[in-house]
Amino acid sequence: MAVGRRGFLRGAVAGGALTSLVAGVPVPAAAATASVSSAGRGGGASFRWLGTSGWRVDMPGRAPVLVDPFLSRFSTGLFDPGRSFDARTPLAVDADAVAEHTGDVGEGAVVLVTHCHWDHFADVPHIASATGARVVGTLTAYHLAQAMGVPAGQVSTVRGGEVLDFDGCVVEVVSSRHSRNASHSVLFPGVRVGVPEAPATIADLPEGDTLAFQVRPPSGPSVFFMGASDFAEREVAGLAPDVAMVALPSTSSTHEYVPRLLEALEFPATVVPVHWDNFERELANPPVDGTGSGMGVAEFGALVRRVSPRSRVVVPEYLTPYTF
Repeated sequence: MAVGRRGFLRGAVAGGALTSLVAGVPVPAAAATASVSSAGRGGGASFRWLGTSGWRVDMPGRAPVLVDPFLSRFSTGLFDPGRSFDARTPLAVDADAVAEHTGDVGEGAVVLVTHCHWDHFADVPHIASATGARVVGTLTAYHLAQAMGVPAGQVSTVRGGEVLDFDGCVVEVVSSRHSRNASHSVLFPGVRVGVPEAPATIADLPEGDTLAFQVRPPSGPSVFFMGASDFAEREVAGLAPDVAMVALPSTSSTHEYVPRLLEALEFPATVVPVHWDNFERELANPPVDGTGSGMGVAEFGALVRRVSPRSRVVVPEYLTPYTF
């Protein structure tokens, strides 16, 4: 299977030059920065970007919430101009990196999974097994987690519409959609309706339907998390988050993705671009742009400024605590 650099995620949209990847530095003429603080300072929630669409949310007196935590970095050929993308790439877990950033979360922690592609799900079973954290995801995530050693009772299946209370942190589950490549297709489509053999390669982790999540900590803003750049207006209507973690648009296959999304979310005060980094490199700042021919951060910021001029754009750095 030959897929060019970033080809399955980024496609026909020509990206603008990326002038800065420094955390909290707004893209040209865009918006202000979020404040940066230690976790929980002032009693609020703290948000740390784990790369790709991954986040860690720390709240005073409560176990963290993780979203799509993918900390193991390995090459599939996706970002290497000298190689072709290899769907047979073996799955691998960097246990040291995972433990460094999630090893302290404990049994009360919750892991929210937007979908089951490797760059979102591959580390989740290891985190769940090592920490006892609860996994929340689709039926496919439920079956794959079991195939990768997680007890069935540790995984909560959702499909969209659920409003869950985790010790005062409210998580609203939103039915969503996966981004499409320039051929209007999704890489590794499909679901798992039963527990399969243990996945061995990245192709063994299909999309398995896609979710988004709106998280409302006991003290802190309401935050909308995406794992892929598509959505359904009817599913996000009324959410009106304070902060939107927006996956950069893959291609022009989805009509007017950014304008329609910002309008549907009622123009969030803060917009944070995610899933724009090269997620096969180590988590070292500044993050390396991986958008290829897709929409870059600068172009995204300019588009947000045009569509939602009152929104501020915050470009995150890895593992840096932000409060909003």
